[in-house]
Amino acid sequence: MLPMGARRLPAASDHCVDMSNRNVPGSEANHPHRLCVGIFDVDGVLLASPHERAWREALGGLAEGARFTTSVYQSHVAGRPRLDGALAALLALGVSDAEQHAAAYAMRKQRRLEALIDEGAVDTFPDALRFVHAVRGLGWPIAAASSSKNANDMMRRIRLDDDHSLLDVFNANVCGRELRHGKPNPEIYLLAAAELSAAPANCLVVEDAPAGIEAARAGGMAALGVARLDDSEMLLAAGAHLVVTNLDQIDMDELLRGHLRRRLP
Repeated sequence: MLPMGARRLPAASDHCVDMSNRNVPGSEANHPHRLCVGIFDVDGVLLASPHERAWREALGGLAEGARFTTSVYQSHVAGRPRLDGALAALLALGVSDAEQHAAAYAMRKQRRLEALIDEGAVDTFPDALRFVHAVRGLGWPIAAASSSKNANDMMRRIRLDDDHSLLDVFNANVCGRELRHGKPNPEIYLLAAAELSAAPANCLVVEDAPAGIEAARAGGMAALGVARLDDSEMLLAAGAHLVVTNLDQIDMDELLRGHLRRRLP
């Protein structure tokens, strides 16, 4: 059971020890600072949502839906603001006059996504809930940070008990904020760190998309990739310090010490 009610914790600097001059022997992550703050993307990390399906089904006659593969979604759409993702997808699919079609495509996708959410096509990843619970148990402040304007609605629909939703477990929430730059720019993650009073170097970002990994690295944060879609190589190429297929694979004893490592079999 997740602890209820996000609480304001002491500033992250109060319990983060600078390790900038110490590499952790044997660390797979090779991030030279002590980690003590968690920042979570939502779609694909915490929630199994119908985003990819909505983008595919919203194509209409612009391109064959079968061409909108998981690889296209992960490479060009996931983690990006809606209009940016729409344009990137159409360009990747070779759609003529992609710029002229992007806004309408984004609107169709949003309508389809809302319908799918209303139909209940959203669920949690059990390993993610366990990991969030464990990280909170370490005393880490945590934030939710998704570019999606649908993230808050989806998390509110995930009820942990009669009084609390998934959204309630976070100390800060910057999902869907109007920002000047989308991922792979680090703006959203730097904002999350600021709202947690944390130094970027002490933050662990949990992401499933290459653009999000790039954003974390650009912000000077540790980047943990979650490869739920057989895309480990893509996340590593984007710069992930460590990639796992399931968050149960993280060594929580090492994380307590501020080190990101895979749990030994």
